[in-house]
Order: sequence, then structure tokens, then C-alpha cells
Amino acid sequence: MITATRLTTAGATVTVLSNATEVTAWSQRYFGQWWNAEPVDPTTVGDAEPVVIADLDPAAYEEITLLVHDGRPTEDATFARYPLLTAGDGEDLIATSPEEGVAYRSASAGQRLVLAGTDTQLLALAAARLAREAIRGQLLRDGWAVLHSSAVVRPEDGATLLTFGDKGAGKTTTAMLLASHGWQLLANDRVLVRPTGERDVEVVPWPSAAALGLGLLHSLGWDVEAREHLRSGGSFHPTQHDSVTEALLAGDHTPLWENAKRERKVQVFPDQFPQLFGVPLATGGRAAGLLFPQIDADAAPDITDGTRTLGEADFMSGTTEDRYPDVFGQAQGVDGGGRESARAEVAARLAELPHRAVRLSHDIPASAEVLIKATLTI
Repeated sequence: MITATRLTTAGATVTVLSNATEVTAWSQRYFGQWWNAEPVDPTTVGDAEPVVIADLDPAAYEEITLLVHDGRPTEDATFARYPLLTAGDGEDLIATSPEEGVAYRSASAGQRLVLAGTDTQLLALAAARLAREAIRGQLLRDGWAVLHSSAVVRPEDGATLLTFGDKGAGKTTTAMLLASHGWQLLANDRVLVRPTGERDVEVVPWPSAAALGLGLLHSLGWDVEAREHLRSGGSFHPTQHDSVTEALLAGDHTPLWENAKRERKVQVFPDQFPQLFGVPLATGGRAAGLLFPQIDADAAPDITDGTRTLGEADFMSGTTEDRYPDVFGQAQGVDGGGRESARAEVAARLAELPHRAVRLSHDIPASAEVLIKATLTI
């Protein structure tokens, strides 16, 4: 039986179809409220609309993989950290990802993607990623840009705070603290933005699993809910390392390191924020201010005199996008961070908004108090 889930946000749409109900159910859950994910009748899906067809079909996987390896010119690529081998087949692009057990065929300039997989969960993950890229491609062509930022929304008026910083600066901490104190969570790591009207910048979410360190989860008081969720048979995003799950079950919030720079973290589904932690989600907003946090574990939290402004690295452009390059041409040549004109206009408008630099620490109540104080004038 074929099932379908349609995603819609900011005028962009894509439909995921599959012979495995788990695949479309995954997209419905993963994008949910943020991107208005709904089941639809597959017979109503038109030939001209953007689609991702993801079937559990080992024979088709083998067929496409053999085509890639039949002596035609190939290129190596990486998408979502999985190595791909790509090749041309007439006007189509074909690719195979042995680590995922997924093969790809991209047609109609990336508007029609066919995936054939050998494992249901890996196929569901791949289909969701490509559906998200289909939405991004449409929005980029429509004048949107992508910022490397977390975001929260004030529910009374839609005012949105964008938080910027290098890895470890506190983007996620800032978003979670404010979302625990009356703001709605819009994004953990990226947002889509577009200039609207004469001065506004519209913001919509980029759905993704949120990576929360064990220490942060404990400091927020969410580790108890997480542990009970696991003990009752629940789970978190499958990209979560087993050692993190074991630490949660044991009540151990000591940070776990994969190497000197990469911490293993709890991987939270978007829908688990309201369900487990009581954090409401927002579906859009209007940029109202910029926050630039820096974590200093031993210093007193405070509003500081930082002069940080936006730079090229704050946009997920072709020079900074390392996880989701446009391998399948879904943006049709538009830079992954948006057209240069769109990025420049967004940057100019955001430069006119209030900027606040804040120092945070491991003292969560004091850090939350400083953040709330910083938002009072925005």
C-alpha cells in the first residue's frame, strides 16, 4: 500500500510517498507542526508537484547501484556525513550510498527524487532529509536565505530572537533557557529568513533533531523526564549514541566525548519538546533582535559590551555548508545559503535590530535571569 505525507511551509511544498508506512509516518512526525506535515491521499499527488518517492525495494537499490558502477564517469560526494557515489544517466542523476543501503535517482531538475532502500529506518531518514532539501530549494529560489542560528519567538507578538555564535558559544543553551521561560522554540541550529515589507525579516523553522548535552539536560531539569521516557519503552532520535542512552538510564550527566572536540549528546525529536519537556514550538515569526552569547563556566552571567556583528559564516552558504550540499540539484543552482542579494538584504536589516552580547555560565538560574533581562528591551 502506498501512503503519502505532504509538507508545507511559507508557500513551499513537497510530498513524500512510500510503500512502507514507516517512511511517511516518520516525515509526518519529524516535520509535524513546524512544517504542517499531514497525511494525504496518494492518488491526489500531481505529476508536476515536487515529490520524494522512497520505496523499500532491495532489487531497485541493486539496479541503480549497478548502473552507477557500470563504467560511466562517477564523482564522490558526501551528504549528511554519508559517502555517495554519483553518476549521470541521461538527464537524470543517479547515486548510491552503501552505508545507508539507499540508491537515488534525481529527475526534473531535482523536483522528482526516487529512493530505493534496503532498511526501513535508514530509508525514512534519507527521505526526510531530501524532503527538507526540496523545501529549502524552493524557498531559496523564492528569495529566502539560511542562517546558522537558534531562534525563539515571543508568543504575544511573534517577535523572534536570533542567537549567533561559533560552536560551543551557547546558541542551544540560550534557546532552551528562553523556551523554558515563556518563549516558543523555533529552531535549534538553523532558520530560514526572508526580507518582507520595507524593514522586516520573516523567519520560519528548519526542522531538525536538537542535540542537547547531558549536562545541559540535567541543568534544565529535563533528565528525569528523559529517563522515564526511556524506561517506559520510548526512544530518542536514532542518531543518538548508545552510550548517551546508557548514561541517561543510569542518571549520569557527565559529558561524553567522542573526541576532543565532539560531544555525544541527547538527540531530541522536535515533537518531544512539547510532549516531554513542556516547551512549545513556533511555526514562524518576525526578527526583532540578535543575541551573541558566550559561555564562561566560572564567570558570573551578565550582559556584556560585545561588538559582534553578522558575517558570512553566519549564513549556511556554499562555503560553510558541510552537511547538506545540494548534491541532487534541488536548489537549481542557487547557493545553499540563499542568493547573495538575499543574504545581503537580510544582513542589512538585521544590523538595524537591537544586538545584545551576554555571558552565560553553568549556573543555569543566573544565566536564565540574564537572558530574560537582555530580552526586556527587545
